[in-house]
Amino acid sequence: DLAQLIHDLKHVNPRAAVGVKLVSSCGVGTVAAGVAKAYADYIVIAGNTGGTGAAALSSIKYAGNPWELGLAEAQQVLIENGMRGRVRLRTDGGLSTARDILVAALLGADEFAFGTAVLVTLGCDMARQCHLNSCPTGIATQKPELRAKFRGKPEHVVQFFQQLASEVQQLLARYGLPSLEAAIGRADLLEQVRFDGGLDLKPMLAVATEEGAVRWQGDRNDRPISRPAVDEAWVVPAIDAAKQGMPYRVHSDVANRDRAIGARIAGELALLKSRAEAPLPRPDITLNLNGTAGQSFGCFAVDGMKLILEGQANDFVGKGLAGGEIILRARGLAAQDSGHHVILGNVALYGATSGTLFAAGRAGERFAVRNSGATAVVEGIGDHGCEYMTGGMAVILGKTGINFGAGMTGGIAWVYDADGSFLTTKRCHEEFLAPESFEQAGEHAQMQLHELIEAHVERSNSSLAKTLLADWANASQKFIRLVPKPQA
Repeated sequence: DLAQLIHDLKHVNPRAAVGVKLVSSCGVGTVAAGVAKAYADYIVIAGNTGGTGAAALSSIKYAGNPWELGLAEAQQVLIENGMRGRVRLRTDGGLSTARDILVAALLGADEFAFGTAVLVTLGCDMARQCHLNSCPTGIATQKPELRAKFRGKPEHVVQFFQQLASEVQQLLARYGLPSLEAAIGRADLLEQVRFDGGLDLKPMLAVATEEGAVRWQGDRNDRPISRPAVDEAWVVPAIDAAKQGMPYRVHSDVANRDRAIGARIAGELALLKSRAEAPLPRPDITLNLNGTAGQSFGCFAVDGMKLILEGQANDFVGKGLAGGEIILRARGLAAQDSGHHVILGNVALYGATSGTLFAAGRAGERFAVRNSGATAVVEGIGDHGCEYMTGGMAVILGKTGINFGAGMTGGIAWVYDADGSFLTTKRCHEEFLAPESFEQAGEHAQMQLHELIEAHVERSNSSLAKTLLADWANASQKFIRLVPKPQA
């Protein structure tokens, strides 16, 4: 899943550097090696205290691990597996002095991140009220009377880093190192001088015996490309058409190897919109596809994009959907009885913010997880549907799995409960959801549901939806509306 997410992010924006943040802990080196194999560009090893100023005091005092432990392990494992030169190692967690930077470099860090130290230079007094909107120095608050107390200036931050850089130069000169880059990975220059409680840091200070790079070599960690992505050829003509306000249409076959279809166009459209000096006309881009789409079909699709697939798709359909429309149409025998056939995989609409999905078939598990604004109609789902959903609408025209709506705090869900088992077998999460009958939902909600199912028939040609509309007077009474309960 992580490798696929990294692939998707690099596909939507090939110029972006993609990083993964890991918590300093035992075994983090193995995880870091997996992240490098997944083609991330940089890895962050975070340590020190267990949370920010808004965290519980028990977490701050007892939950964190020193960043030195995780950084040293990640450095050693990456070198042992010949992957150290492919990624940048970054560390953070209480860095504030030149000594911190030098020690981090010697343990293998290419980059260094600062948080608390910079806040202190801007006036933070560590009151630990960041989450209460009562910050006494005016940093973490929206109250005008408190914000008026803010005395920080950009010059304070500039001065801090200039002084820090000067101290780093002095330390490098003292130890005979020509540059900070030359210090990276030189753990042989570190020595344990105290042994409190019998603590032995030899494993942390061990120097890898394998030959190879001990620091990042300057190149992007991109996946080798054996063949161009199927949608790469569509990007330039689609963007040209969008600039001219003209429609763009594509007809193509796709296969399981074609992943993140549509993401490249979505990324370039977003970039075009952000750079435009005047409002652009709404794009009119339609991809008519046939076959079996690979993972992340239609991910990040934006307003003005329509992806129509006759066939089926794998996991992560509509991931990060941002206004686009995705239509999945069944074919062959599946089209004759769409409600009994799976047409898309797991984790559809993960993190979607807007847009629509019409699928003439069933979906897998974790459907619409973290959906915060998209509207979807499918004909059955697996377990954990609408998990952590915060907005949008999901219409399920068939059976669901268990644990429906866990953590759901927003949006609306409709479930067609043909045999009455949805509530009797407690498939929904009653702690978060309040079920309502079709009659209790009200006229506006009833009309909205009917219109969505009509749109589902029009777009996906669903045989199940046609059957329901043909007997709407009876079928409508079997719908259950699920509304999130207020959460304290």
